[in-house]
Amino acid sequence: MTRPSAASGTRRRLLAAAACLIAAPRVALAAADQQALVDRATLTVNEFMRDRHAADIRTLLQRARAVMVFPRIFRGGFILGGEGGSGVLVARDGAGNWSSPAFYSIGSGSIGLQAGVQDSQMMLFIMNDRALNALLQSQFKFGADASLAIATIGAGIEGSTTAALSADIVAVSRSRGLFAGVSLSGSILSRRNEDNAAYFGRPVSAEDIVLRMEVHNPAADNLRAALAAFSQTS
Repeated sequence: MTRPSAASGTRRRLLAAAACLIAAPRVALAAADQQALVDRATLTVNEFMRDRHAADIRTLLQRARAVMVFPRIFRGGFILGGEGGSGVLVARDGAGNWSSPAFYSIGSGSIGLQAGVQDSQMMLFIMNDRALNALLQSQFKFGADASLAIATIGAGIEGSTTAALSADIVAVSRSRGLFAGVSLSGSILSRRNEDNAAYFGRPVSAEDIVLRMEVHNPAADNLRAALAAFSQTS
C-alpha cells in the first residue's frame, strides 16, 4: 500500500485552512445579520414607547414576564402569498434584569393583518411563566392551546389595555405609525437555533438565553437598556 506523501499531507492541510477562511466570513455575516435584527428590535421598542399611546404600552411592559419584538411582519404579494417575520424574545428575572435575546420567526398562511396593511411592527407581551414556557417550545401555534388566553390590541387601544392584562399573551401591532389590528390564530412561532449559535458563538438554547441567562452578548445592551427604562414604575 502506498503511503501518502508529505506533499499530499501539506496539500490537505492547506485545503482545510482555506475552507476555514471561507467559512469564517459566513459566520461573521450571520452574526452581523442577527445584530441588525437586534438593532431594529431596539428601534421598534423605542417607537412603541414614544407613541402617543405609550402609557398603555408601558403598563403592559411593566407587568410582562417577557416580550417578543418583531420589527417587521410582512404580507407577501400575489405570487409569494406568505406572511411572517423575524424577531427576538427577551425575558426578565425576579430582580427585573432583562436577558439577552433569543431569535424566533413567525409565519402563517394568514397572520391576518388588517385590510390594506402590507407590513407592520409587533410586540408580544408574555404576561406569565406559563405562557413563556409554552413559547419556549421548539414550535408554538397560536390558538392550539385553548387554556392560553391571547388578546390582540389594534387601533382601539384606549380602554383595551386593562382588559388585556388578564390575558396570557397580549399582541400589539403598529403600521405606518398607527396601531393596526392583527389576528394570530394559526400562526406558528419557531425557534431559530442557528441564529442563536451565530450570535453567541456556540450552540445555545432559548431556555439558556432567557431563563437561565447563561450567555450574554454586550451588543444587545441597547435593547436591554430600552426595555429596562420603559418598564420602570414611577
